[in-house]
Amino acid sequence: MRHRAGRLLGPLLALLLVGAGPDGSGETVPLDGSRPGERLDVTLTRVVDPAGRVDADRLVAVELRLENTGTVPYEDSPAPAAHLLDAEGQRFTGSSTATGAGPSLPGTLTLPPGGSASGFVTFRLPEDARLAAVQFALDAGLGDDVGHWSLP
Repeated sequence: MRHRAGRLLGPLLALLLVGAGPDGSGETVPLDGSRPGERLDVTLTRVVDPAGRVDADRLVAVELRLENTGTVPYEDSPAPAAHLLDAEGQRFTGSSTATGAGPSLPGTLTLPPGGSASGFVTFRLPEDARLAAVQFALDAGLGDDVGHWSLP
């Protein structure tokens, strides 16, 4: 499912959830970008928790599959377009930090129509944070269309 909301409030107001499986995987969510013909299918394929440690924090790696189903190239930075929400409502922005979970999505990604890419986005969370959801939006996370996957 997807939820349309205001550009700045979109990631905060995505209330319709896509059910996630026991491993954190979810359904494919089609998302529209701000440019005509910009469309991406995003799939949450895996959550690795923990994926490492930095100081007193833990790293969580989320594997995403991005497929350009639009008619124009997708050019964006996927890591800051991804957010992880904890059970307290705190929102963490993704990064391209490398972990042992697998290869990261590149800092800047260009996909021609029909092209796809998979990789991890990493989040740094307090050790005691409980995972609640993953969100993804085009346009560096500011897009009107927000994919939202609940986590078990």
